[in-house]
Amino acid sequence: MRWKVILFLLIAVAIGIGAYSAWLEFKPVDLPPGFAVSNGRLEAERTDIATKFPGRVSEVFVQEGDTVEVGQILAKMDTAELQAQLEEAKAVVEEVKHQREQAIALLAQRKSELTLAEQQFERSRALEVKGYTPTEKVQQRRATKMTAEAAITSADAGIRRAKAAVTASIARVARIEENLKDSVLIAPRSGRIQYRLAQPGEVLGAGGKVLTLLDFSDVYMTIFLPMKDIGQLEIGAEARIVPDAFPDNVVPATVSFVASNAQFTPKFVETKSEREKLMFRVKVRLPQHILERYSRRVKAGITGMAYVKTAPNAQWPSNLVVNLPEVERSNNE
Repeated sequence: MRWKVILFLLIAVAIGIGAYSAWLEFKPVDLPPGFAVSNGRLEAERTDIATKFPGRVSEVFVQEGDTVEVGQILAKMDTAELQAQLEEAKAVVEEVKHQREQAIALLAQRKSELTLAEQQFERSRALEVKGYTPTEKVQQRRATKMTAEAAITSADAGIRRAKAAVTASIARVARIEENLKDSVLIAPRSGRIQYRLAQPGEVLGAGGKVLTLLDFSDVYMTIFLPMKDIGQLEIGAEARIVPDAFPDNVVPATVSFVASNAQFTPKFVETKSEREKLMFRVKVRLPQHILERYSRRVKAGITGMAYVKTAPNAQWPSNLVVNLPEVERSNNE
């Protein structure tokens, strides 16, 4: 029984030492007045690369984790049907252009007919005055002239109709060509491929997601602070981020967003104690030069603690002085 008691005491002491060590490692940093702290996780602006029209995925050129540049071709959709429609539309353009030429030629013909009808009418009227042509003949010439004038009006309308058909058919060709451009999925911004959601041969509906792109030039940590801290916090205030994965590193950041509405609001806020429970969402954004230097180490989802300065004149404590990874710094230098 004695050795069992001793063993139990040793185990209890080991557990206690382990718990105390963990508490020392993970306990919040003691902050002087003028600072606030909260936990969060790194996030990056996400863009879904999706199809504009339903169709079959033809090719996907990137894999998960690939770094891509803005304008880079990421995937292509099958365009066989669109190509056929384009050829058909181009043939229609040629057809309506010929129709327009025919309408123009018809107008010229009608004008010649009108000129002849006018000449015959004037000649018949002159002969009628001299008594050499009956009135009936003059009336026939007048009717022929009026018919020729109406034919010109009709031919002119035909030209306008043909021109409108040409414009419409050219617009249809342009629309199909734009659809063909939309069938090539390009990167709208530089970043890193997070997920590859579709494979070649898959049929997707309109808006079907093919890839997910994370923009690591815009990385931030979302935290929540109580109203007593929000009241003093300024946009652009200094901040520090300590990632859980790198607890010895302290990364500089800036407060870029403070929500105007509370995220956790009681149904009825009537007392001061209840109002103090309101939490506001805050974004702490990493600076661009840090993201560029550590582009390969920055990852969305990394948890950590964010410390923000609520008093402009407050001085950062020694344990929150900026401390970037030495190895990464030497590699870049």
